[in-house]
Amino acid sequence: MTLTVAIAGCGYFSRFHQDAWSRMEGVRVVGVADRDAGKREAAAGLLHGAAAFEDAEAMLDATRPDLIDIVTPPATHRALVAAAALRGVKMICQKPLAPTFDDAQEIVAIAEDAGVMLAVHENFRFMPWFMEVRRLVADGAIGTPLNINFRLRPGDGQGSEAYLSRQPYFQSMSRFLIHETGIHLIDVFRDVMGEITGVFARLRRINPVIKGEDAGLVVFDFASGAAGLFDGNRHIDHPADDARMTNGVLMVEGDRGVLRLDGYGRLFLRPLRGEEREHTYTWVDRGYGGDCVYGQSRHVVEHLTKGTALVNSGRDYMRNLAIEEAIYRSAEEGRFISI
Repeated sequence: MTLTVAIAGCGYFSRFHQDAWSRMEGVRVVGVADRDAGKREAAAGLLHGAAAFEDAEAMLDATRPDLIDIVTPPATHRALVAAAALRGVKMICQKPLAPTFDDAQEIVAIAEDAGVMLAVHENFRFMPWFMEVRRLVADGAIGTPLNINFRLRPGDGQGSEAYLSRQPYFQSMSRFLIHETGIHLIDVFRDVMGEITGVFARLRRINPVIKGEDAGLVVFDFASGAAGLFDGNRHIDHPADDARMTNGVLMVEGDRGVLRLDGYGRLFLRPLRGEEREHTYTWVDRGYGGDCVYGQSRHVVEHLTKGTALVNSGRDYMRNLAIEEAIYRSAEEGRFISI
């Protein structure tokens, strides 16, 4: 059986989606939609046999896909989810899921009321280094995990032209660092360390040309008693060939050892009172973030074709968004927020 897929949105990040679908066994892309004729024709040229459309609803009616991959800005998601739900088409929707928490709740409700699958394209947990960290921690490589720390340093936020060449709507987002980027690490922290139960945040804006915050510190409490720190600053880079590949560096500390991720996708393991050594593992340096877009998309396909558990459903993702809301509330009120 071949799963048919349509793609809504052919902008900057959609190219990673297009590449992933184009080489996935058992999948055929039947349509692409974008208001920009050049972008949609370029996508159709990559995806042999895919028809190009200006309007996503017209694409849904003409191609009748099994699945639509929504890769458009957040403000467009509600209408596209509603259109797919009306037609009974399963969905993957890019994050941010919606501009506001209430909008996200409505989007999830639309899909649930229609009985149609909605997955959120949360790709960081499918980055191979985070997947390997999760496996190692679960296998007891560092004993009982006590702390997790991620320093986000993509180095792409300086100057008046920041983000304009890739995703220009970043400049106008009233919530930026946490809503657009930090949400990834909320998901990764939960995947590696378990449930988050409280936060304390300090957020700030450094670049005056953007509307939202672009730097900040967030402290996390976990149900296990562990602690976490997200230290994000989009102005600063870190040692890497591509600062946006890992986007920063990670450390996970336990009572029997420490795991460290560097900017080259390398992992290092140091046992308690021992010497650090590199932990070798296999991953593919393709697309974005170690081919994580392919990994996320393949995960959804396997759910649909093999019945494997879906880890990124819209309903499950609402917990990440509730934690995001608590972070902004903490920053506004200057206090710790229990969740």
